[in-house]
Parts: sequence; structure tokens; C-alpha cells
Amino acid sequence: MTIRIYNTLRNQKEEFAPVKAGEVGIYCCGPTTYNYIHLGNARPLAVFDTVRRYFLYRGFKVKFVQNFTDVDDKIINRAREEGDTPENIARKYIQAYFEDAAALSVLPADVHPKVTEHMPEIIVMIGRIMERGHAYAAQGDVYFDVRSFPGYGELSRRELDDMLSGARVEPGSLKRDPLDFALWKAAKPGEPAWESPWGMGRPGWHIECSAMSGKYLGKVFDIHGGGADLVFPHHENEIAQSKAANGGEFARYWMHNGFITVNMEKMSKSLGNFFLLRDILKRFSGDVVRFYLLSTHYRSPIDFADDKLEMAQKSLERARNSWFLLKEGRKKAGREADPQFSQTVKQAEEDFMRAMDDDFNTALAIGVLFDFCRELNIYLQNHAEPSGPALAGAEELFRAWDSVLGALLPREKEDNGLTEGLMRLITDLRQTARGKHDPAVNEAICDGLKALGIAPEGESVVQPQVAKEDNGLSEGLMRLVIELRQAARVKKDWAAADAIRDGLKALGIALEDAPGGARWRKV
Repeated sequence: MTIRIYNTLRNQKEEFAPVKAGEVGIYCCGPTTYNYIHLGNARPLAVFDTVRRYFLYRGFKVKFVQNFTDVDDKIINRAREEGDTPENIARKYIQAYFEDAAALSVLPADVHPKVTEHMPEIIVMIGRIMERGHAYAAQGDVYFDVRSFPGYGELSRRELDDMLSGARVEPGSLKRDPLDFALWKAAKPGEPAWESPWGMGRPGWHIECSAMSGKYLGKVFDIHGGGADLVFPHHENEIAQSKAANGGEFARYWMHNGFITVNMEKMSKSLGNFFLLRDILKRFSGDVVRFYLLSTHYRSPIDFADDKLEMAQKSLERARNSWFLLKEGRKKAGREADPQFSQTVKQAEEDFMRAMDDDFNTALAIGVLFDFCRELNIYLQNHAEPSGPALAGAEELFRAWDSVLGALLPREKEDNGLTEGLMRLITDLRQTARGKHDPAVNEAICDGLKALGIAPEGESVVQPQVAKEDNGLSEGLMRLVIELRQAARVKKDWAAADAIRDGLKALGIALEDAPGGARWRKV
């Protein structure tokens, strides 16, 4: 089977032919680090992480690059608002990005380049563009001359005259043409700046991705990804400046995920209808959010609502119930082969690959998953002693699918995501207790944390350094949370007890009240 990709550049699906056989180079535009990521930012994270995972599943060697824009007008403005430096603001939100991405089981990129660490490459590239007659300097600024580049508009399929009708020149701008865009900006008082042949300044937004993708993936690479909102002008400008500097090809395949809407209206900060991912993660686990994002084909719009996330949660629980039944079935399985069910497993694997080979159709692939879950459940119900070899194949298939989807199976080891989630929940409970002037609850939390080797400090708690396996820390935090809930129930503080249950549910933890005390399990 051959992987086919919808290429925005040519507006059609095309068979994937890598620059180098057996290898894939992917560049995905990362965040501008001036705020926490919202759900619209999270979609390309989940989408392109899944694309990367699927190439690995199919045996390719993958190099995945995702940048951080760590100098920008928005970062400078946020620094002024918070009375901090742009460097500290960028550092803060880069760390927050990694926390949120980890909650979605997004693998770290092979390279996470930062703009501030690549000024030499950016300056050299701008110089090449100027040498080839496609850019000009104007009192410390450098602008790309759009009309000098014949192919401008090929990605977005726009005509220059159409673009001109919506373009404008800001007062005091040194542009020769409203369509031209900045490659380098002259320094302003109090802003970060670097030395260049054109004077002190900093790069424009678009040039950074051209310079960094070229450094880590070469002048010609396989896939450039991002949200549909980046097609114009960002990606259009990347193509123009990269080809102007280097000639020939740039990225062979351009992939763009669809928008997220809220009540059928595009999610955007200007409309005030965007939701921070970390706020959503207080109500739903990262696995549920990722499963929800992958349940729709990446190029289609997806509408956000809590009830849709609740449906995704129930769907994921159904799939995991089949996994638990499979694990139980293996305990009583015999040694006999079952060619018929083994063929069912093989067919499901082929159907999954067929769906993913068709432009990474995760929606169809998840449909294959549920069809197989139904077949598996029926098989286990009808066989008191199921086939061990057949179930071993089914277990291997589930694990393979989880390696692609990244959200199918529950975590089998204690992990940083659960521990950090419990820490956030306990911090919230402590702040609520302090707000209610409830010293007993605050003291119980502090004593419980100290017993686990965690020092409370101020309004929050000192976050522990968590290893890959945290040696019982998650278990200890769970015991503390359950004790706090039980204390709230004894006091008939049902609001607090329900808040704790809801907080655990958002982390993928189900509580079951029993005569001997509450039990918990991952779902």
C-alpha cells in the first residue's frame, strides 16, 4: 500500500515520494510563545504528531522539526504588560507548551529551534535574497519584493491584484509596494535587537521558518505542516523567500489542518471564543482531548463543545473496555490457534493501514478500531477458552494502534502526566481552602504533601522532580486526594467532594465508592 497525501500546493491527493527513500523530513510551525496554547493550537500538535507516528509505524526514519517563535511583537507587548523581559516571557510559555503537549502525549520534536538562537542563519538567508534581487533595504528595514517573484500566490491560489485590494501600507512604512513584507525590522528603543548588515534589528516573522527548516532538513524536504490559517500569508511567504534564496524546490508536500469552530464560528482570540488547553484539561484527560481531535479527519473543521468531548470520553472508554476484556481473556486462553479470528485481526490491521494511507484518515481508522472491538467482544463472549495465539495478535494490534493514535491505551506505568495532574488538582484544592479560610483542610494538605516529600510553599506547592517512573508518588497523591474527598463527605461538603471527583475524572481516573472505601482506576 502507498501513502497518499492531500497536497495544498497542488490542491489534490498525491502519492508520497520522499526526497530520500525510507526517510521523511517534516517541519511543523510551532507557537509564538506569549501565552498558553489554546485548543486551536492543540489540533496541529495532535495531527502532525500522529502523522509522524504513522510514518514510524510504516517503517520510515523520521526527522521532525518544530520551531518556537521566541521574539515577536506579541511577546514584547506581553512582557510590558507583565513587567518582565521578553526572554523570560518566552521561556515561561515554552515550558508551559511542553507541559501541555505532554498531556496530549505529543512526542518532543527531534529539534525545537528558537529564533533567537538562529540569527546568523536568518541574516545570511536575507543577504542571499537581496543578492538575487528579491529584497531591498530601507533605513534599517529589509522588505521582500513580492512582484519580483513570479510564483507568488501559488500555494493560496491568489492573484496579486486580488491581494492588493486588501493590502495597505501603515503610516510611516518604507515599503515600495503594499504587498511587500518584512524580512528584517530596524530596532526600536527598548526592544531586543541583533547586529546585522542593515543595522541593529530583529527578523520578521516569516523568514525564521525558512532559515530553520533549511538548516535542519535541507533546502528541499518532504512535508511542511500547520493550520489552515497559515496558508496565507505565512506559508505563501515562506515559499517565496525560500525559493528566492535557494532556487528550485522547497517543501514537496504542504499539509494543513482545518479550523476548530465554536457553535460553527471559527475559534479566534479576536472573537473571544477560544479555550486554553490547560483549562480544558482540568475537565477532561489529555487522552480524551487527543481522541476527540483525531475523531475527525484533519482537513475537516471540527466543532468544539463539552458534550462532544464527553462523547469522545465515552467512546474511548468503550475501546478501553475491549482492551481490558482482551487482557482478561488472555489469562484463560488456550494454546490452540484460531485461523478465523487471526484472519479477523489481520484484516483489521490492513483496514487500519488503508484508512491511514489515505491522507491519514484517523476518523476512518478509529471506525476500523471500533469494528474490531465489536468483533473481539463477540469472540470473547462466545469462547470460554479463546485462542492464545489469536489474542496475542490482537494485543499486538492494539499496541500498534496506540503507537499511532497516542491515546488508545491507558498508561500502564505511573507517568509524569498523572503525577503533574494530581499536583495541579491538589494545588487548586489548597487555594480553594485558603480562599474559604478553612485552615483544617489547608493543614491536612500540607501535612499530606510533607509526608510525600513535597514542600508546600506560599499559595502553591513546590513541584517535585518526577522521573519516568515516580516510585509511588502518584499512588501517594491519589491516597491524599481520596482522603480529602472523604473528609469533605464527612462534613457534608458535597460541592468539594464533587469537585474532587470531577478533577479526577478530567485526569482519566474513575472513583467507585464501596463499603470498604473508595477505589480508583484509570479509564
